[in-house]
Amino acid sequence: MVWDGSGCSISTASLSMMVDLVEGKTVDEAMQLEGVFQKLMKSRGAGLDSDADEEALGDAVVFQGVSKYPMRIKCALLGWAGLKDSLAKALAADK
Repeated sequence: MVWDGSGCSISTASLSMMVDLVEGKTVDEAMQLEGVFQKLMKSRGAGLDSDADEEALGDAVVFQGVSKYPMRIKCALLGWAGLKDSLAKALAADK
């Protein structure tokens, strides 16, 4: 998938990795990945307890370092919040 956007390096890198992770996934799988990424961002640098979660995120585990800096967490979560909002709107429109 190709996208065009601008933002800080953290938000654009996170969005790029998110797109690669969720492409071809079901809504449930994408939301599960969003939850795992949220958990990583809440870890305050400690990372994830589960090897399966780390494997699911692939290269996106590099954002573990970002989770040490509360002012940067929102940057990393911006694309994921957009995904969550878009999916919610799409699912609501289908009803």
